[in-house]
Amino acid sequence: MSNTPPGHPVDRRTALKTGAALGLAGTSSLALASAQPPGPKPEGYTDQLSYVTGDEVKFHLSAAGPCELEITRIGAVPKVVLRRSDFLTRIHEVPPDASSHGCRWPVATSVKVADEWPSGYYECRLRTQPPGLAAATSTLFFVVRPKNPGTQSKILLQLSTNTYNAYTNWGGYSLYAYNGRHKVQGRRVSFDRPITSQFHQWEGPFVRWAEANGYTLDYAVNSDLEYRPKLVHNYKLILSVGHDEYWSTPMRDHLETFIENGGNVAFFSGNTCCWQVRSEAEGRALACWKQSFGDDPVYRSGDYARLTSLWSHYLVQRPENTLTGVGFLWGGYHRSHGQYMDGPGAYTVHRPDHWLFAGTNVNRGDSFGAKLPGYKIVGYECDGCELIWKDGLPYPTHKDGTPDTFEVLATAPAKWHPDDCEWYEKWEKGRIGNAVIGTYTRGGTVVTVGSTDWAHGLRGKDPVVTQVTKNVLDKLGG
Repeated sequence: MSNTPPGHPVDRRTALKTGAALGLAGTSSLALASAQPPGPKPEGYTDQLSYVTGDEVKFHLSAAGPCELEITRIGAVPKVVLRRSDFLTRIHEVPPDASSHGCRWPVATSVKVADEWPSGYYECRLRTQPPGLAAATSTLFFVVRPKNPGTQSKILLQLSTNTYNAYTNWGGYSLYAYNGRHKVQGRRVSFDRPITSQFHQWEGPFVRWAEANGYTLDYAVNSDLEYRPKLVHNYKLILSVGHDEYWSTPMRDHLETFIENGGNVAFFSGNTCCWQVRSEAEGRALACWKQSFGDDPVYRSGDYARLTSLWSHYLVQRPENTLTGVGFLWGGYHRSHGQYMDGPGAYTVHRPDHWLFAGTNVNRGDSFGAKLPGYKIVGYECDGCELIWKDGLPYPTHKDGTPDTFEVLATAPAKWHPDDCEWYEKWEKGRIGNAVIGTYTRGGTVVTVGSTDWAHGLRGKDPVVTQVTKNVLDKLGG
């Protein structure tokens, strides 16, 4: 669909019409620059997503002439850790398949991660000013994970970097048609290109709130769950925040083992683990065939468990509910995509006596999360489970994979857009879903808030959202 906003699948007819599109025609950086006066925009990416102290961060850049680099750790108080202006750069061509197979630009400069740089999200600001032109700037990012995991904090925040990559259309294509060249949907996206981060929209408000309130967090990225599985076992609580949409099989396997062994997970997120992806190029690319799952090479092998389509797809047979307790097929949109556009953006409480609500003073039937107009917590994309109602209270049916011990604590209405879901032949037309807050225990305890926008309530200082978040971090991460 040509005007589809970020965050949801495209129409199946569009996907079939556009084909695989693994990275068709590219566009030159010089052409991009000419469309972005006053001067050529510096662009780049790092050779990895995360590092530890002592590692060398290699910057692959395309920029005109002398380039300045400023690196800032983003937290409650942003801190500049490095400034450099001692290297030259030049404009590099963009390969036609840059979206899917990367830019292959050379290293322009490198930086060693200093011992005093704490684990965190680091934003890198590039600035150039060729003679006779005004300055041009851009940003990229990397993450510093802990060198000695679990020694400074027992809470690990893994950032949704797979989702960042999936929505980035630099070079022509993303995993969506709405922002692809000629409205073509890609099937493979590379990290070796300039990536548009979603950190400031989703995880950023959570990070700033947590650090301002005395919580020390360790940081990692999605692929660390896949390639560094021992990392997670040093923590009591692992966090997913915001829009954590794209998960590989090893990511799920390792996190579910962590839970079974007594580890806790809090999904302060929505649309979580919706699409299965396959890591390629040693983690530097993601493949996802989505609606065109029949074209995925895995389909021809008959190994449907690794089919890069919906985790809830009947061929995959591994709905995200078995991990998070909820899923997107039983959720949908609220105040987005034309669904419940006048919705309250708040949750209705059903079981106020649960420990999650301790200290909030909420009662059954109360609503929370929409104290201020710009900071509503139910919005954009929501996850839920199939419900039945008894004596005015919701209960999961467990037919959709929701664990037997899952308890529904609060709900809000949500619904898919018809163009978004009817490519799936088992979709029940007209289904109305819910955003669901709930929890279950299976070894460790898992909490989900069922909405991408939870952290907006922290940014708006909503008292119930703040207290619930504290309850989760203190009980499960302390």
